[in-house]
Order: sequence, then C-alpha cells, then structure tokens
Amino acid sequence: MKFKVDRAVFEKLDSVCFGVVVAKGIDNSKQVDKVSNLLDMSISKIEEYFEDKKVKESEEISPYREAFRVLGINPNKFMSSIESMTTRVSKKKGLPKINSVVDLGNSISLKYLLPLGAHDMDVSGDDICVRFSKETDRFTPFGEIESESIDMDELVYAIGDTIKTRRWIWRQGEEGKITESSKNIFFPIDGFVGVNDDKVVQARDELAIFLKEIFNCEVSLGFVDKDNMEMDID
Repeated sequence: MKFKVDRAVFEKLDSVCFGVVVAKGIDNSKQVDKVSNLLDMSISKIEEYFEDKKVKESEEISPYREAFRVLGINPNKFMSSIESMTTRVSKKKGLPKINSVVDLGNSISLKYLLPLGAHDMDVSGDDICVRFSKETDRFTPFGEIESESIDMDELVYAIGDTIKTRRWIWRQGEEGKITESSKNIFFPIDGFVGVNDDKVVQARDELAIFLKEIFNCEVSLGFVDKDNMEMDID
C-alpha cells in the first residue's frame, strides 16, 4: 500500500508537500485525559492568538486560501479544514471531543495551524492518492449513507474510485473516518515547501511522539513532495 501524489498536482501546486505519519496497533477505545488536555491547551492558544486578528488574513492561513484560488476553489465558499476549525475556535465556540485519535490530531493541527487528516487504513488495501477527480469517482458525505458524484478535475484524496476528501482539504467523507475501533491510521499533514514545511515536519514528529507515548503503537514517518511523489505506508 502506498501514498501517492500525481505529477499533475505538482504541476498545479509546485511547492505543495505532505508530512506523513502512519500508526499501527492503536487502541482508540478510551478517552485519554492527556489528549483532552492537549486539545484544551491548543484551543486556548488559538483563542488568544486570534483575539485581535482575522483568521483568513493570517500568514498561516493565507497560503491555503491562495492555493484554493489556483485550484479554482472559492476559499470564501469552501474554507480549508484548518481555516474552518480555526475560525470556529477563534470565535470561542470550542470543538467537540470525538475520540482520542481525532482529538490528538486536532490539537496538533491547531497548535501548528496546519491541515491534518486521519484515515482508517483498514477500509481498503488500495493506494491512497492525491489526484484530480474523474467521472467514475463517488463521494459519501460525512454522516451519510448514499454516495454522490462530484465535479470533474477536483483535487481530492482518493482510494480507487472512492473519494476520501473533497476539494483537497475542504471536507472529509464517511469512508475511512476514525472511530473508536480504528487501529491502523494514516495521517497526512499538508503544507508548502519554502512556506511552512518546517512546521509540517515539526507537527509530524510531535504527532509521532504522542502516538507512541499515549497509544504504545508502531509509528513510521515520511515526507512527500515533487522530488519524492510516493512512499510505502503498509
């Protein structure tokens, strides 16, 4: 099983990069106090940091908004996951506690102001790809049962013809969501070389440390960019 980014993606977004964490053998069945505390700390820091500034105008969020424009996505209509989450937290609306893996990912995402996904690897043994969508692709919205077709040439995370995340880092679907029974998980962290790739690596490494410490699981790391467009994750 591989994580692969199509060459066409780099032709559109030359500097895009992906920090990768793969964790195997997780027990996600219990709420962990340390994770809840980490998330509360990240939420508090975001509330303070954005007390007198707008999320969409910040130097951390602006590169994703510009990338959306390059991709033909209106960032005001379709906010990236990190902008959406940060905006909610900055308005002191908090975040719901989902489960320990999701909460840990959200805490790291907020701390570094980076989009950080989480996908259950056991739903399929096929490669996880970042590519542009095609006619046969289907997407099941989060919380829904019925799948739907999507626009052609939309940047997506996909496994085969199943779309995992629409509009690149806008919205994750039902397929591969993290639940209390998820054991083997793929975490991508999206960024840009020369802009925030240092933070991508820091977030990746910190996530790996906490996964090992809290869940006592097997962890492997990687980094994908235009010079290294795929990696083994099985």
